Amino acid sequence: MTAADGDKSTSSAWPAIAGTALRVAFGMIWAVSAALTWTDDFANHYVGYLHNAATGQPAWSAWWFQMWIGLVTPNVGLFVWATRIAETVLALALLLGFARKITYVAGLLFSLLIWSTAEGFGGPYSVGASNIGSALSFVLIFVALIVINLRAGPSPYSLDYLIERRWPGWRRFSEWNTRKPLEQVHPLSWRVQAPALAGVLLLVALLLAGLHSALNVRSASPAAAAAAVTPLSLASPEPIKQARDARLPPLQPGDSVDVHIISSDDTVEIASGVQYQAWTFGKTVPGPVIHVRQGQTVNITLTNRGTMQHSIDFHSAITPPSLHYVDIMPGESISFSFVAKVPGAFLYHCGTPPVLLHIGNGMYGAIIVSPDTPLPPAAESYVLVQGEWYTRQVSGTLMAGDYEKMQQIRPDEVVFNGAAFQYAAHPLTAKPGDLVRLYVVNAGPNLWSAFHVIGAIFDKVYPGGNPAQAIDGVSTYTVGPGEGAVFDLTLDEAGKYPFVDHAMAHEVLGAQGILLVANPGEALAAPPISKAPVDEHAAPPQAATGPYKFDAAHGAQLYATYCAACHQATGLGLPGAFPPLKGNPAVLNADPTKQLDVILHGLHGEPIDGVSYPSPMPPFAATLNDADIADIANHERISWDNKGKPVVTADQVKAVRDAGK
Repeated sequence: MTAADGDKSTSSAWPAIAGTALRVAFGMIWAVSAALTWTDDFANHYVGYLHNAATGQPAWSAWWFQMWIGLVTPNVGLFVWATRIAETVLALALLLGFARKITYVAGLLFSLLIWSTAEGFGGPYSVGASNIGSALSFVLIFVALIVINLRAGPSPYSLDYLIERRWPGWRRFSEWNTRKPLEQVHPLSWRVQAPALAGVLLLVALLLAGLHSALNVRSASPAAAAAAVTPLSLASPEPIKQARDARLPPLQPGDSVDVHIISSDDTVEIASGVQYQAWTFGKTVPGPVIHVRQGQTVNITLTNRGTMQHSIDFHSAITPPSLHYVDIMPGESISFSFVAKVPGAFLYHCGTPPVLLHIGNGMYGAIIVSPDTPLPPAAESYVLVQGEWYTRQVSGTLMAGDYEKMQQIRPDEVVFNGAAFQYAAHPLTAKPGDLVRLYVVNAGPNLWSAFHVIGAIFDKVYPGGNPAQAIDGVSTYTVGPGEGAVFDLTLDEAGKYPFVDHAMAHEVLGAQGILLVANPGEALAAPPISKAPVDEHAAPPQAATGPYKFDAAHGAQLYATYCAACHQATGLGLPGAFPPLKGNPAVLNADPTKQLDVILHGLHGEPIDGVSYPSPMPPFAATLNDADIADIANHERISWDNKGKPVVTADQVKAVRDAGK
């Protein structure tokens, strides 16, 4: 055979090997899909898939979806097993190259069927940016396999080829192109097959690697992208310029109090530089604090200046809801009165269904009813209304409500008086020895609050504001959604006393602030920290032996042991607590001195990309040897798309270690 003949043979064989590569890769996708059908979740939600597919269908195709719902629902067990068997057989036939003519037609029809019934039976791969569902994409791939088979004829890389050599009649079930004799079918040389096989294996590996993402990541829709962005991820590193005034307003004299509240649509700040399209009482979230005395008559007028129905519900009132807590349309007002018979810290909120949405969008506030027999006089009185924000991004730093998150209780922020961390930057103040009274109201709409002042035990807790109900010796007290309580504490020693929701997940989402106890103009004392005595029995880190060579696996293991808890396995850190290492200037710098100095000797109080983090980086000089430090540093440089080079050596670590001494 001449070189020209060899080239021609190789050229004619390429469609067959290309079709084989596509078929095997496609078979892997179907194998994954088939495996998923054998799970309990698939069987349990089979009918749900049908209803999900029918949602939002146009009128011309809705009948088809409803027909399948009616057919499958009473026979769900039969259809579950039929789907499992069909997908498993198709996967095996594609992988082995068995009965390809029948397989391609059956797969094409089955793909149309799963699109028509429950988009996604053909795998966990959801609708992507192209807006072509997985099942319709599968149809196109089966068409491509048919076209390739028509062009190339029999494939030497299939079970069909082995069967055809013994029983030529099998070609009626396996080939679309029956004109090409088997004698003209030759496999390529290994010199050509090896790279093609490597490509197939690489594709299979990528498919398997992407399985976790396909199962867990929502489709790339604008709605999913908007819900994935949180206000804390968009927040400015600078604190909120001005915190809400938390001081309790004074009582009004007389036997009655007139309160006029206007509901409206307003943009409010919920984190530094981040705005939210809220529904408000009085243009703020929470609404204005109402302070009345037990026995006063409260005359309420609510005017609706918003764009939808609203109402108002007072937890401090004993009054017929059917008369006074009714919905009013935009442009309407309602007036009613009630006597504040019971003292305490109470919630008021919009009661228009769905109440979850109205409270979640900011329609709540606090009403404080002081007892007729006054509580002991307090030097400072503050009102803290805890609430939650459930957000999706509108554009830039503007957020709006996400009702799905509200229903699933997945808050993006938990806040005191409407904005995350505002009282950490702008503390509440008191003087040593002052009696401080905190009126805490939990607006929810969903989460319980475990209110606690770090470093303090409450003198008294008034669950209902009545002196007769007072309890003492309490450090943390639960305030449920819709509840309120009054907390008294006296702090004799100057210092910063954080107040938090002690449910720590809520605290890191913004439910924290500072009570600064100090005399005016007087500096706080420094913490009494000193060096601990050297532990004579503590073994120093074992010195590295031999010339240094970066061990990537060891570096990843050390990072997971010593670093991942704070900086996370993703290298993204924890917002507001620990800085990211992905894209970190010290990690990306060609000169590793700064990076090594931080790992060896720690860091605290130094801004990183303009952001200051309160949690200190501990030193590891006494824990890890030079080679260990070098492996961690190099791991950070090549991970999370940092695209750095493992330039650090043990000698460099030793030089930085010695300089730090």
